[in-house]
Amino acid sequence: MSARFLVTTPIPDPGLPLLEEAGTVTVLPAPPDHARLTQLCASGDYDVVLTQLRDRVDAELLAAAKLRGVSNYAVGVNNIDVAAATGRGILVGNTPGVLTDATADVALALILATARRVVEADRMVRQGRFTGWEPQLLLGHDVTGAVLGLAGFGRIARATARRALAFGMTVLFAPRPPAHREVTEEELGEFAGRVAQVSWEDLVARSDYLSLHVPLTVSTHHLVDTDVLARMKPSAVLINTARGPVVDETALVTALRNGTIAAAGLDVYEHEPALAAGLAELDNTVLLPHIGSATVPVRAEMARLAALNAIAIAAGRTPPHLVNPEALR
Repeated sequence: MSARFLVTTPIPDPGLPLLEEAGTVTVLPAPPDHARLTQLCASGDYDVVLTQLRDRVDAELLAAAKLRGVSNYAVGVNNIDVAAATGRGILVGNTPGVLTDATADVALALILATARRVVEADRMVRQGRFTGWEPQLLLGHDVTGAVLGLAGFGRIARATARRALAFGMTVLFAPRPPAHREVTEEELGEFAGRVAQVSWEDLVARSDYLSLHVPLTVSTHHLVDTDVLARMKPSAVLINTARGPVVDETALVTALRNGTIAAAGLDVYEHEPALAAGLAELDNTVLLPHIGSATVPVRAEMARLAALNAIAIAAGRTPPHLVNPEALR
C-alpha cells in the first residue's frame, strides 16, 4: 500500500515533492484546530502527520490516533506529548542542527536593534518626524565592551558567542540554568579562554544583554520571572530566541514599563501568536514574528528533513532524526 501523508500546512520545496514521490499527500488548505486535527489523525486515512509548532499533538489526540508517526517541522517538540506518543508506539521526528546560524544571526540582530533603537528610528523616519541630525537624537548604547550573558551554551548559544566576540563583547555563560554544571576546558573547545562560565545568579546580575538559549522544560518554564528581572541591571536588555514560555511575559511587560530593565528583543512569545497585554505598545521592545529559522536555505532543509522522517516512518524504517527511540520497543 502506498504511504499516506497528512501535511497540516504547506511546506517549502523539496518537502512536498519528496512526499509525493513516496505516496499520497494531503495538504490542508488552512491550519486545523485541535478538534479537526484529532479527527483526521483518528480516521485511519494517514500513516504519518507532518505538523507545525502550532499544532497541539497532546495525549488526547494521540490516544485516538491511528498513526505510525508524527514528523514535526521544527527542532523543538514541545507541541507534542512525546511520552504519550512513545507509550502508543508512535514515532516522533524533528529537524535538528539546521537553524543554528540563522537563529544566532537573529539573536545578534536583536542585540544590535535594541542597543541602537533601530525600530524606533525606522518608525520616526516613516512617520515624517525626522527633521534632521540632532546631537541627542535617539541615543543608544555600544555593544563593543558590553557583557553578553548566555543562558545555555548549546549550538545556538555558541554560534551567538562567536558573533558577539567578533563585535568585541565580553561573553559569559551559564550552561544549564537554573541548575549549575561545570564545563571543562576541553568541552569549551574554541571558546576556552575566550568566554567565562558563571552561575545563573551571577549571569543575571552581570549581563548587559541576557540572551536565552535553553529548551522549554519544567525547570525552564518562567526561568525569567519577576525575581530574575528585578536582579538584572536597570540598563540591561533581555533577548529571547528560544521558547516563549521561558519568560513570564506579563512580568516582563511590567519590568519594561517600570524601568526595571531597559529593553527586550523577542522572537518568541509565551502564548504565541498572542502577546501579553501592553507588550506591543512599548517603545523599548523589538518584536519579531518567530523568524529565527526564516531563511530560504534553512526552511528548505527543514522541509527536506521533515519529509525524510515522514517517509522513513511510513515505510517502517527508523527515521534519520528520531526523538523517541524508546517507541521502537
